[in-house]
Amino acid sequence: MYQIMYLTLFNAVTDALAALEAQNIGQAKDLLVTAQQVCEELYLDAEE
Repeated sequence: MYQIMYLTLFNAVTDALAALEAQNIGQAKDLLVTAQQVCEELYLDAEE
């Protein structure tokens, strides 16, 4: 589970950095928020 969470966040950060380079702040924010939500769901599902 932690490997999936790590890869999800790492890829989101990579994509968000690319969006910031393109000066697309809204997209960068959306990518990070979505990754945060996905990882939170993964973590909560693992607790059940």
